[in-house]
Amino acid sequence: MLYLKELMARDSSPLTPRSYGMDLLRWFRFLWVLGIEWDRATREDARDFMLWMKVADKPVRVHWRHRGKALSEIPPPRRDRPVPGTPNPVTGKPTVGTKYSPRTRAHCETVLRQFYDFHLDSNAGALLVNPFPLVRERRSARPGSHSNGEKKHRNRRTGLYRPTVPQQIPRRIPDEKYTEVFAGLRSHRDRALLAFWIATGARAEELLTAKQDGAVVGEQTIGVIRKGSREYQELPATPDAFVWLRLYQEAAWKKGVPRGRHHPLWWTLRRPWRPLEYDAARMMFNRANELLGANWTLHDLRHTATFLMLDDPNMPPVYVQKILGHKYLSTLDIYNRPTRDDVIAAGLAHHARQEQRRKEPPVPVDEPSYNPDSLSILFGRDVS
Repeated sequence: MLYLKELMARDSSPLTPRSYGMDLLRWFRFLWVLGIEWDRATREDARDFMLWMKVADKPVRVHWRHRGKALSEIPPPRRDRPVPGTPNPVTGKPTVGTKYSPRTRAHCETVLRQFYDFHLDSNAGALLVNPFPLVRERRSARPGSHSNGEKKHRNRRTGLYRPTVPQQIPRRIPDEKYTEVFAGLRSHRDRALLAFWIATGARAEELLTAKQDGAVVGEQTIGVIRKGSREYQELPATPDAFVWLRLYQEAAWKKGVPRGRHHPLWWTLRRPWRPLEYDAARMMFNRANELLGANWTLHDLRHTATFLMLDDPNMPPVYVQKILGHKYLSTLDIYNRPTRDDVIAAGLAHHARQEQRRKEPPVPVDEPSYNPDSLSILFGRDVS
């Protein structure tokens, strides 16, 4: 497909064509059911597709161990799992629901709009209009003309069928819970990974790009490849992280894990030795979560590291921006908003103060006594 070739030719993440391809496959399957060619789709078809994504259930992914088996041979899901979409009792985060989230629907709308714009520019097929249009402005003024001129103007995504994506507030893992998760890990490799994630604030997939010569113990830095820019950056880490890394490397080298400057830093724990991938790291963290009944994600470790750095009064926010790899300093504004736990704690403290105030006995107030002499002095005449 020409569009996917265009994406692969750009300097983007290898996961981008896969993500875009899954959205296109979902759209094509919808058109195949209706018997409509992709270049004959109309705005009504796009509208019905977005409505379908709103009410349809997501397909259930079958585990690779059970692929090809009959439905009677697949074991039923565990009964102790929470109902999809309900908040987790430990973290307060809602579990993954059965419907497509607004973020997924918004991403799909953007991909399909860009897909048709690309083919309109190249005059491919019998395409005449984009079935996923932009919102028409009520006035002839340009979009965003009333925005603040002091801030950098960003292109607003104003797709006609684009849903409103709620702003997600980052969550931090409490210190006591982080200790419990850390204690539930099975190997030195997993402990080293968790220590580096919480120390560097790197994304999960970024830390997995580190090479063995990128971890410099003397400088306490580890080199990673950034997700967006694909640039190499050295990030500071804690001494504890390098201690766990050394324990992991010594045990891995004794087992025969490849050793060399340009070899990956993180490997699987079983033969055949393979570089550790994101899905395996996520499953490792999920197993530790299950011990607590929590549903934190690897990205919550990045949020936790950001909170820890911003809580340090001697750490300038511009340094935090560079460590996290953000392009704009304003990206950190989301961390200034109160979290759910902060709001609940502040509300409970308010109610406790009010309850304590009601329990306190009233302070007696002395009434002024009547003194004729003081009144005569005040008014300058006899008031007796």
